[in-house]
Amino acid sequence: PELCLRLEVGPNAAVHSPLAVQNGFLHMLVHSYTAEFFMSFLTNLGPFLEDEIIPEVIPMEIEVVDTKITLKDDSPRVYPTSPGPVPITLAVDHVIVKRRDDGVFYLTGKGSPKQEKPVSVLQEQKAPVECVLAAPAAGTHGLQLKEVPELQRELQTMKIALAEANMDKARLLQEIRKYNPLFQL
Repeated sequence: PELCLRLEVGPNAAVHSPLAVQNGFLHMLVHSYTAEFFMSFLTNLGPFLEDEIIPEVIPMEIEVVDTKITLKDDSPRVYPTSPGPVPITLAVDHVIVKRRDDGVFYLTGKGSPKQEKPVSVLQEQKAPVECVLAAPAAGTHGLQLKEVPELQRELQTMKIALAEANMDKARLLQEIRKYNPLFQL
């Protein structure tokens, strides 16, 4: 299944947190989910999230694995000749969002350190890297095993971003040349 929910209440929920005994503990797993949403969907969620009653803190853990969400802008175009905005795809490999008894949401990723940081803290923290000597006889440089797949993913992401930037550049040049055919960079 793409979505699994489990709610625990009572003495057995004490394993998760002391508050879970009274308010319950919610565990949600989203796996291999693909969806497309319009941006207006996200902007119109605000009224549903507002409430006059302060909600009770429910400790929870939301785990998102191998998920892709595409956001499409459905707002009216400012310029009728514009090709329109490019959809944004958010690909999530493995992320865990936890809400503790204090009501703060903590965000961790697969392979991230055990120490968790609140979502509101915007500090970059790097995981420790294991080193194995590639050529112990030479003794010069160590191969960082955990960084290789991460660097390959980052390289692939940069290639895609470069291709998208080149496409945007071509679109903009085409748009400019509609109004000024002699325009040169």
